[in-house]
Amino acid sequence: MSDGKLSGRFFDAAIGLLQRVRDEEAESVAAAGTLLADTVASGGRLFAFGAGHSSLAAQDIVYRAGGLALMNLLAVPGVVGVDVMPATLGSALERVDGLASAVLDCSPLRAGDALVIISLSGRNALPVEMALHARTLGVRVIGVTSVAYATETKSRHSSGTYLKDHCDIVLDSKIAIGDAELTLDTVPAPFAPASTVVTAALLQAVMATAAGNLADRGIEPPLLRSGNVDGGHEWNGRVFEEYGDRIFYRQ
Repeated sequence: MSDGKLSGRFFDAAIGLLQRVRDEEAESVAAAGTLLADTVASGGRLFAFGAGHSSLAAQDIVYRAGGLALMNLLAVPGVVGVDVMPATLGSALERVDGLASAVLDCSPLRAGDALVIISLSGRNALPVEMALHARTLGVRVIGVTSVAYATETKSRHSSGTYLKDHCDIVLDSKIAIGDAELTLDTVPAPFAPASTVVTAALLQAVMATAAGNLADRGIEPPLLRSGNVDGGHEWNGRVFEEYGDRIFYRQ
């Protein structure tokens, strides 16, 4: 099979998944956007967390031109991305009981805030415990996960539950078990993951919904502009000054 045919198959698979989440998750996206808008309007702060490659979607909505300036990255040392050496350490840390609670207790999160937790499988101890503990602190939780994992895999949290079981709102990415969209007779394993594409799109849809929701209430959404357009830095400076007490990535 030609490379072109494989690339086309991947694009078709990704587009199909995006169409599914657009149509099947519309109500959940609207609800998540409303939750974030409610949080902003009431003086709360916004946070996002993801481990491993799930952190890519979390980082995509933090300090992003066209995005809400109030979204902060909740970083857990050793699990944000694959920069830790060896990379397998990050995967191991996701399975450590007690880590999430320790992180949250040392974080600026407080009652009235909102936390987006991204975990493709939703089965590891870290995202499950993070959702559980965050809600005990009075934090609203939006989970982004593949619900299919809860029916076909075993939870790695002591409760036997999954991320989806401890969220105020769940966004289902529809990603199949294993996160690989293509197969080929000459390739011994499935390949071409699409979870980052779909999860990032889901979250940008939520952010757009939140911005529109705030505007509908007569509240100017605290959006960032690109620093590469004239006036962008000045615009962002005004936003940082007005909302500095809710922005933690500049401290």
